[in-house]
Amino acid sequence: MNTPTRLGAYGAGLLLLAGGGYTVGGQVDTGSPTATHPSHSAHSTTKPTMDDGMNMTEPTSLPQGVIASRQGYTLDLVPAVHHGGQQRVTFRILGPDGKPVTAYQTSHDKKLHLIAVRRDFSGFQHVHPTLDTATGRWSVPLDLMSGTWRIYTDFVPTGGKNLTLASDVTVPGDPGRQSMPQPRRTAQVDGYTVTATGSLTAGEHSMLDFRVTKAGKPVTDLQPHLGAYGHLVALREGDSAYLHVHPDGEPGDGRTKPGPEIGFGAEVPSASRYHLFLDFRVDGKVHTAQFTLDARGSTGHTPGEDNGTEGGDHE
Repeated sequence: MNTPTRLGAYGAGLLLLAGGGYTVGGQVDTGSPTATHPSHSAHSTTKPTMDDGMNMTEPTSLPQGVIASRQGYTLDLVPAVHHGGQQRVTFRILGPDGKPVTAYQTSHDKKLHLIAVRRDFSGFQHVHPTLDTATGRWSVPLDLMSGTWRIYTDFVPTGGKNLTLASDVTVPGDPGRQSMPQPRRTAQVDGYTVTATGSLTAGEHSMLDFRVTKAGKPVTDLQPHLGAYGHLVALREGDSAYLHVHPDGEPGDGRTKPGPEIGFGAEVPSASRYHLFLDFRVDGKVHTAQFTLDARGSTGHTPGEDNGTEGGDHE
């Protein structure tokens, strides 16, 4: 494993959006996930009383990304139903005055980051929309297959703090047979092999390393991507709790190497199954490797043990 790395994330640092637990600003809720869909709760048991796509009174304890409105800002994502296939998705961020926001601070090389994830984890897209400053409307092409997608928008309004607003879109049609990915530590993508080492333990700082090879040889020419050599998103199964992290260090700092290993530190709130998506860039192209890891509880409990299924990791 690499020299221990510290966690980085958009805006204000580590942000874990969780149905039963989250970490933000050092707070940790170690409760187990209870939701059966990608909604999220906070450190307290306060729940929103309206659909999370609607403007609503915001419980002060809710973490970011739980609802479409926060601190006076609202994600205006219309329509909520889209057609299947390639399409252009548009939205606005409305400010406290009800008007579209047109001024944003750059965060990790971009004004706004959009992540679209299908709820069975068979789809994942991290894209960067284009802003029409005259209207405040963002637009970006997405390839959406049938099913329900969670859309996260991560941004910093000028003069404000980092916000993550989220809402769902529904794509009609037959989504096909859906099943959750099983644990695996090795991913094959575009001729590259990526292997994860390390483990996740609820409530503890955990280290993960991802080693990138091609044809059995270490890849040592990773290129910067969003200000780092790798980008990792982890989603908790059951409620799509959202953890957005970056590795320690940055290209050109004199100590961070461009591969073959990319190290991350994370603190997950509960013993559960997590689906991880690692983005890395080589020869100008971004590749995404997908993994599934089980996090143990502080007492050694692993998800699946209660019902007799195996909770360990497999390739």
